[in-house]
Amino acid sequence: MNATATTASKKTVAVWKLASCDGCQLTLLNMEDELLSLAETINIAYFLEASSNPQPGPFDLSLVEGSITTEHDRKQIQQIRQQSTTLITIGACACTGGIQALRNHRQFDHMLKSIYAHPEYLDTLDTSTAVADHVPVDYELRGCPINKAQLLEVITSYLHQKRPGIANESVCMACKRRGNPCILVSQGEPCLGPITHAGCDALCPTYGRGCYGCYGEKEQGNPEALMAQLSAMDEEVKKKHPNKTSSHPSLTHFVQQFNVNSKVFLRAAQQVPQASAHEKQRPHDEGKTNE
Repeated sequence: MNATATTASKKTVAVWKLASCDGCQLTLLNMEDELLSLAETINIAYFLEASSNPQPGPFDLSLVEGSITTEHDRKQIQQIRQQSTTLITIGACACTGGIQALRNHRQFDHMLKSIYAHPEYLDTLDTSTAVADHVPVDYELRGCPINKAQLLEVITSYLHQKRPGIANESVCMACKRRGNPCILVSQGEPCLGPITHAGCDALCPTYGRGCYGCYGEKEQGNPEALMAQLSAMDEEVKKKHPNKTSSHPSLTHFVQQFNVNSKVFLRAAQQVPQASAHEKQRPHDEGKTNE
């Protein structure tokens, strides 16, 4: 087979950045050896982080990092979807709106005025939302940043036209495999492992720190039960040490981090007794655009 025919038979891949920190794209860049093994089957045609010679679409596969945070993002994701046969979102920002979605649950105008001397110069939406809130998405790969092995599984599964073999399990299962004692039980350390999707190999609990949910929600998680336990623990600490400041003074803030806008973590925040009325009343899909 000649070189022209070989190039034509490859799947064209595009990597896009919206509102994000580039961490998930860097995960892809760190896959040098793995990408070499895929060189005969894919052609990365568009990837501004890695190449200054982007090729035009259409593309067989688009990997999208970042949330919809500006009007430009909202228009661009429509264009990306139109020229992509398959669209996969990578990372917390693209899958849930990311940590920038904290704006969705605060007085955004007040936040802007508190941070920027001239907020009138900013061009941004009031909310930060997931890509799937705007266009159809074929698969979501979670994490902040994503796991390299899981990304490779997603790409190879796409090439073989099968569902990625990524288990729907919690961080607790990873802890059990590593032989970690439960720090929630043994140390009384707040931990979101029971409602967080696995993917980090229980990195934080292995080193004595509670999981803080960077891999997003585990489907069918039970945030009500977990937050009841965490709230009870918090109250017990306050009774025993009334003058001591808790390491997590606000459980609401504890669950509202990387994946603040995901349904399970929103439900978790709503279970905290000290959650404000604003936090309890704001629906998950407020500001969501069905386009």
